[in-house]
Amino acid sequence: MQLAVIQRILGILLSVFSITLLPPILIGFWFGDSGFIAFVYAFTGILVSGVLLWLPVRHIRRELRLRDGFVVVVLFWTVLGLTGAVPLALSDVPHLSFTDAVFESISGLTTTGATVIVGIDSLPPSILFYRQELQWLGGMGIIVLAVAILPILGIGGMQLYRAETPGPLKDSKLTPRITETAKALWYIYLTLTIACAFFYWLAGMTLFDALCHSFSTVSIGGFSTHDASIGHYNNAGIELIAVVFMLISGINFTLHFHAWRHGSLKPYRYDTEFKAYLYILLVVFIVCSVYLVEQDFYEDISDAVLRSLFQTVSIATTTGFTTTAYQGWPSFLPVLLLFASFVGACAGSTGGGLKVIRVLLLYRQGIREIKRLIHPNAIIPIKLNKKPVQERVINAVWGFFATYVATFTFLLLSLMATGLDQVTAFSALAACMNNLGPGLGAVSAHYGDISNAAKWILCVAMLLGRLEIFTLLVLISPAFWRK
Repeated sequence: MQLAVIQRILGILLSVFSITLLPPILIGFWFGDSGFIAFVYAFTGILVSGVLLWLPVRHIRRELRLRDGFVVVVLFWTVLGLTGAVPLALSDVPHLSFTDAVFESISGLTTTGATVIVGIDSLPPSILFYRQELQWLGGMGIIVLAVAILPILGIGGMQLYRAETPGPLKDSKLTPRITETAKALWYIYLTLTIACAFFYWLAGMTLFDALCHSFSTVSIGGFSTHDASIGHYNNAGIELIAVVFMLISGINFTLHFHAWRHGSLKPYRYDTEFKAYLYILLVVFIVCSVYLVEQDFYEDISDAVLRSLFQTVSIATTTGFTTTAYQGWPSFLPVLLLFASFVGACAGSTGGGLKVIRVLLLYRQGIREIKRLIHPNAIIPIKLNKKPVQERVINAVWGFFATYVATFTFLLLSLMATGLDQVTAFSALAACMNNLGPGLGAVSAHYGDISNAAKWILCVAMLLGRLEIFTLLVLISPAFWRK
C-alpha cells in the first residue's frame, strides 16, 4: 500500500472539492442571505486541510495501483461526506446536528435524496443551491471529474476510474485514454444539465429553480428547493420534462456517447439492456395506471395516467422526485414502486439500484438453469446484444447479488434493533441502499424523526449503494491487505 501516494491524491481531491463551495458563497452574496458565512469558514477549513495533506508528499509521483485506487475512492467518499457536512453544521438555518448534517451531505453526494430537513422552502438560497450541487457532483462521480480535469492524476487514472465508476462492465472505455473517457462522460453530463435547465425555465420555473432542479434531475438525485418537490409547481409541462430527462439520465452514458459520435440512434435500438429498461418501466407504468383508474383514486383519468407515469419513472430510476403522496396509493402500488427501485437504472448511468443489466443476467441465468434441467448436456450460452456473455461475468453478477442480499439482511436487522418498525426499516434501507430517497412508513416524508443510530446505519447503506458494495467491502477483506 502506497500511503504517501494515497495521501497526495486525497489532498488534491479535497482541495478541488473546496472550490465547489465558492458558488454557494456567490449565491449568498447575490441573494443577500447570511448563509454564505458558513461556506466561507468551510471553504477555508477544507482547502487548508487538503493543502496540509498534499504539502509533505507533493514530490512523490509513483504509479497508482488498483488497490490504492480502491482506498482513495472509499476514503474520498467517506471524507467528502464528512467535510461536505461542515457548511450544513455551521449554518444557522437549517440548524442541524452533526449527525443530521452528515446524513444530508452523504445523501446528496450519493444522489440518494433522503433528507432530514423540514421547511425546505424557507432555506437560504445558498443552502438550497449547495444541496443540489452536491447531487450534481456525486451523479457522475467527482473522482471521474478529477481524472478528467487534473493531468496530475493521469498516471493511475484507470485505477481510480475502475474503482469508482458503477456498473458490472466498468472496464470498457469510450476512448483510448482514460482522461479522454472521463471528459467525454462529463461533456455529455454537462450538456444534459444545461438542456434540462433551459427546458425547465421555458416551462415556468425561475432561473434559480431551473438550474437547481436540473442538477438533481440529471444526477438522478431527487433533492428539490421545495418541500412538495416537483409537485410544488402543479405544472404538467414541468413534470413531462422531468420524466424525459430522468429517462435519459437512467440510460448507460456509453450509449449516449456512441449515439452522439455516430449521429445515429442505432446504439439504443440494438442494446439489450436499454430495451429491458424501457420494458420494465412500461410494465410498471401500465399496472399503476390501470389500478388507479380501476380504483377511481383520481377523479380525472388523465391525472391518474400522468401521476403514474411520473412516479414510475422517478422511483424506478431511483430519482425520488414526487408530485403526489404515492405512499398513500391503494393496495400494492407503493410496494411495487419500491421494488422497482431495486432494479434501478442502467449500468453506467447516474441511477442506483442493482442495475438493469444485472437483473437481466440473473433472469437469463435462471432460465438457462431451467433449460439445463430438461437438457442436461446442452450448451446454452447467455447473450447480450447477440454476443455471448463470459461465465466470469455471470459469476460476478451472482456474487454481487448474494453479497447485496446478505448486506441488506444484516443492515435491516440492525435498523430494526434501533427501534424502527418493519415497514419503515425495510423501506428506509431499500431507499438508501438503492439511492432512491423517499421511503414508506415513518420515512415517507423525511428522515428527521428516526434515531441517530439509524441515520448512521443508513449513511453506510448509501455509501454501499453508491460504491456498488464491493468497492467498500473489499477493504475489509483479509485478501486485500495481504502482500
